[in-house]
Amino acid sequence: MSLRERIAAGAALLVLAGASARAADNPQFGTPVTQDDIAAWDISIGPDGAGLPPGRGTVAQGETVFAAKCQACHGEKGAGKPNDTLVGGAGSLEPGKTPVKTIGSYWPYATTLFDYVRRAMPWDHPKSLTDQEVYDVSAYLLYLNGIIGQDDVIDAQSLPKVTMPNRQGFITFPRWPPK
Repeated sequence: MSLRERIAAGAALLVLAGASARAADNPQFGTPVTQDDIAAWDISIGPDGAGLPPGRGTVAQGETVFAAKCQACHGEKGAGKPNDTLVGGAGSLEPGKTPVKTIGSYWPYATTLFDYVRRAMPWDHPKSLTDQEVYDVSAYLLYLNGIIGQDDVIDAQSLPKVTMPNRQGFITFPRWPPK
């Protein structure tokens, strides 16, 4: 074997030894994701209500849940402070006015309210509300914004039918790449 061949063989052995040593040193963080793990977070609700769980919410129950779990951050009756204002702003999106983006003035779909509250609230314990509590809080916030009546019930059939004041305020666009 020539010197050149010995050097090439030695280099190849060093590369293989280094690769196996690096593989042994890699941290072994986490565990493989299971289908159950994915299902726990696969909770998106579309504008048409696809994916809404069973349940129903009332304004009266929503007021109770809101006072216990939401009011500390969003103020009494959703008036804001220290976090976002959830109520009001009607007509503020018109040209020349200072926009006040709330559930009632800005959001195009009531199902988005359910989806967001269910997924992200309360901020310090996301996904801790039951589906029942989310329906109740959604009903209460829609009522405070003058979108539904005090005796209306929100459920998987009625929520997608709620017409939000700014539903026509968004321009739809095809996703890229086009189908």
